[in-house]
Amino acid sequence: MGKGGQDYGKRENYGHKSSNCEAFPAWAKEIEECEKHYQVNRRLGLNSEEVERRREVYGFNELEKHEGQSIWSLVLEQFNDTLVRILLIAAVVSFVLAWYDGDEGGEMGITAFVEPLVIFLILIVNAIVGVWQENNAEKALEALKEIQSEQATVIRDGKKIPNLPAKELVPGDIVELRVGDKVPADMRVVELISSTLRLEQGSLTGESEAVNKTNKPVIGDADIQGKRCMVFAGTTVVNGNCICLVTQTGMATEIGKVHSQIHEASQSEEDTPLRKKLNEFGEVLTAIIGVICALVWLINLKYFLTWDYVDGWPKNFKFSFEKCTYYFEIAVALAVAAIPEGLPAVITTCLALGTRKMAVKNALVRKLPSVETLGCTTVICSDKTGTLTTNQMAVAKLVAMGTTSKILRSFRVDGTTYNPSDGIIHDWPTGRMDANLQMIAKIAAICNDAGVARSDHKYVANGMPTEAALKVLVEKMGFPGGSVDQYTSSTSDVLRCCQQWNEIEQRIATLEFDRDRKSMGVIVKSHSGKKSLLVKGAVEYLLERSTSIQLLDGSVVKLDQHSRHAILEALHEMSSGALRCLGFAYKDELSEFAAYEGDEDHPAHQLLLQPSNYSSIESNLIFVGLVGLRDPPREEVHQAIEDCRAAGIRVMVITGDNKNTAEAICQEIGVFGPDEDITFKSLTGKQFMDLPDKKNHLKQSCGLLFSRAEPKHKQEIVRLLKEDGEVVAMTGDGVNDAPALKLADIGVAMGITGTEVAKEASDMVLADDNFSTIVAAIAEGRSIYSNMKAFIRYMISSNIGEVASIFLTAALGIPEGLIPVQLLWVNLVTDGPPATALGFNPPDRDIMKRPPRRSDDSLITAWILFRYLVIGMYVGIATVGIFVIWYTYGSFVGIDLAADGHSLVTYSQLADWSHCSSWENFTVSPFTAGTQVFSFDNNPCDYFQRGKVKATTLSLSVLVAIEMFNSLNALSEDGSLLSMPPWVNPYLLLAMSVSFGLHFLILYVPFLAQVFNIVPLSFNEWLLVIVVSFPVILIDEVLKLVGRCTNGVRSSSTWTSKPKSD
Repeated sequence: MGKGGQDYGKRENYGHKSSNCEAFPAWAKEIEECEKHYQVNRRLGLNSEEVERRREVYGFNELEKHEGQSIWSLVLEQFNDTLVRILLIAAVVSFVLAWYDGDEGGEMGITAFVEPLVIFLILIVNAIVGVWQENNAEKALEALKEIQSEQATVIRDGKKIPNLPAKELVPGDIVELRVGDKVPADMRVVELISSTLRLEQGSLTGESEAVNKTNKPVIGDADIQGKRCMVFAGTTVVNGNCICLVTQTGMATEIGKVHSQIHEASQSEEDTPLRKKLNEFGEVLTAIIGVICALVWLINLKYFLTWDYVDGWPKNFKFSFEKCTYYFEIAVALAVAAIPEGLPAVITTCLALGTRKMAVKNALVRKLPSVETLGCTTVICSDKTGTLTTNQMAVAKLVAMGTTSKILRSFRVDGTTYNPSDGIIHDWPTGRMDANLQMIAKIAAICNDAGVARSDHKYVANGMPTEAALKVLVEKMGFPGGSVDQYTSSTSDVLRCCQQWNEIEQRIATLEFDRDRKSMGVIVKSHSGKKSLLVKGAVEYLLERSTSIQLLDGSVVKLDQHSRHAILEALHEMSSGALRCLGFAYKDELSEFAAYEGDEDHPAHQLLLQPSNYSSIESNLIFVGLVGLRDPPREEVHQAIEDCRAAGIRVMVITGDNKNTAEAICQEIGVFGPDEDITFKSLTGKQFMDLPDKKNHLKQSCGLLFSRAEPKHKQEIVRLLKEDGEVVAMTGDGVNDAPALKLADIGVAMGITGTEVAKEASDMVLADDNFSTIVAAIAEGRSIYSNMKAFIRYMISSNIGEVASIFLTAALGIPEGLIPVQLLWVNLVTDGPPATALGFNPPDRDIMKRPPRRSDDSLITAWILFRYLVIGMYVGIATVGIFVIWYTYGSFVGIDLAADGHSLVTYSQLADWSHCSSWENFTVSPFTAGTQVFSFDNNPCDYFQRGKVKATTLSLSVLVAIEMFNSLNALSEDGSLLSMPPWVNPYLLLAMSVSFGLHFLILYVPFLAQVFNIVPLSFNEWLLVIVVSFPVILIDEVLKLVGRCTNGVRSSSTWTSKPKSD
């Protein structure tokens, strides 16, 4: 490498291969300094040899491709969950035991493997869903690459090279940009070819309008919006053309920094609050299962391990492997009973249903867990442009001249979109426009290059938003006389009045806008052949070049100090209200253009070729009026902010727009009060970063505003809020928002104006770009979380009952009442429909009047846990009790149970069934179950194994019936069924019917009954099931009453006891 190349490489740090850390501030240096630093002449460009040397230092101008996780690592990650690991262990053990039983001479059929196969199927489906979600995480980075330019026009070796692949650019290259070009790298503007250069960089900086660029240096510590002499990769030229010098490529560009920040944010994604709670629950469940399994074994140790005491020491140990494995199977059944296997499926179903509800409200959820996280959102960090505002410029005020030079007329203009029918002009003289208003309409319509078109039931602007807003104003003003020519109306349905004005006055020349005179002018020719100059631009600049004003009746008088002061006072008032003001003026005396028809050989044409002549042409103007434009707030946002305040949710506005405009919008929509002191509540991003205690600033309970915010500022705000325990929803639409969207708990992108980068980085997309939609989604999220708590409580209480049942069975020493495959059926199928239906519980009326729940709030409070332990104990007693009743009673509470002919035994015999072979003269009679007859002539002791099929069926049916009744208890956390009857959620009644139907299916279809080892029940037996099951409702009603009377020991309440809205 030559010396120049070496020095260059040591000085710079713009390419992603370079290792130096100090960047050259090209934006703060004169053009000559930049050329010297990059060792390039803008006329000649770099030579080919130098390009190759620099590419070795800086690499290609492209974004890095981060290697994502492999599929196998993603699959393994899905098993990094406590509940899943417990299920996996249970499945493996069940499979081994089923295989062992087959090898030992047992029945090696599909029945034996139903339990492990079902659990494995659950785990596989869970892993597939998890991998699919994780695999979408890096799509934001791919979308970011799509906005990069593919080609560039470059000057090298003194020659212009069109369509050079943009990835071949290196720092020091000279690039030409034209209208419509996408900027290929971060570059310093070194020469303006046109009089003006404007770029649309809102997606990167958050600015609501195209930005004027210059080739003059700015201050060294300017923020990204302040670097007016720099153009950034991925932005678009909307006006003008220029020559630029490449300063940064690849990962060192602003878009490259965003790429790095997205990648970094994606690495730090956290579990949702519910996932954390379920993980904690899983860990507790693991400990409980371990303790209970050990306890079951200790209780039954005497059955498979015996010994004699010789001289006070235990000797002659006898171990029964068969009985050991039997009680091991009971422990496995207990584990299956304790785990709510159906919970992942029900949660996924509930979240999926939630996404459908939100989609109806224009909130499209991309990641299912986001639905639940929305429910505990405590802070919304909202962008301004396009979210709180319409992102459509609209005229808010029109000021025209009065009857004398000292009088001004002011008209308030309604409307927030480009729809000409959206809003009216107040106090407007419909159908009788005076000469002054006609002149304003003419200038706004003709001195204008924009258009408005209707697309998919929306009105969209073509060209500059401010000019489109002026054309919409003309349509609202109407046409003199109140009618439009028929032939004109057929050519344009949207801008009929503008079209009519353009027919009356033909445009023959344009004086383009430039940054020096800050105005645009057009020379027009009327039907009579008269030439006029129509001008619009910055009010102060037009006033300086105006000598007269036009009054209401069309007469022209001198512009004196009084009239000038009145106009400037109106301008100041409008500017203070964050309105962007434009003035209108005209000129009739155009002697040099009197014979000009647009011919290039006319002498006047030479004047138009030199922009420096435009100021003199636009002199001695007649001022006619001014308008104030703005990006108006959405009508529904103010109420949405009020709803957030009532719900305890703080709103922070983070925008790249300027401070004054943002403050005015925030006051109008209610983030700040009209007379509120916002000195310490409204900061620029840079001011915030300079604060010594940033966290304390963010803790203010009121609304906050951060203007001129860069991506790093947004990320820092989100990070600090999350560190402080807040659950943050972040909105955004631009490339600059993507890192913060990825980092936030809920990233919300705009569906209409949002870039693909923002959408891919988000968790939710707003189809209507409306802030109020977020608030509606939060309300829905709160409702969904409440319903999820209801079915989680329901399923866990059911599992507590199953555990109690198995534990009591083992503790009492009676035969096993419920086998694992039956418990799986209950957990997965029978419990599933009611649990899912609880997700349709109607929301509380005051759901958005409560403060948000904290992310560390308990799913199950101490009082709720006590309640469900009581319920669980009853479930255990009922399922074991009915098993014992069938063996020991011929009738119970007047219900005859002896019709099937089964033999009765004493309770002591039932508890000592394992020693049946040693009983003398023990015989049992055959009994019927459905069409089957069970006889035990060869082995009477089989009455406690094969013969328990009826008792097992009764236990299973009681378990199913109790859990159906218990689902009614779960309708409300502490509300009585008298105040919240079952029919408030008809889906639950339907689900209960489905669950009972499924239970009847496995009872009365012979093949299924054989799989689940059960038999049909008689009417009397079903009557007993209902009698034993129904008290669960009465018990929980008493517990709810105690809870309401004593106010319980509850840390949070999801449901209120009052009736809910349907």
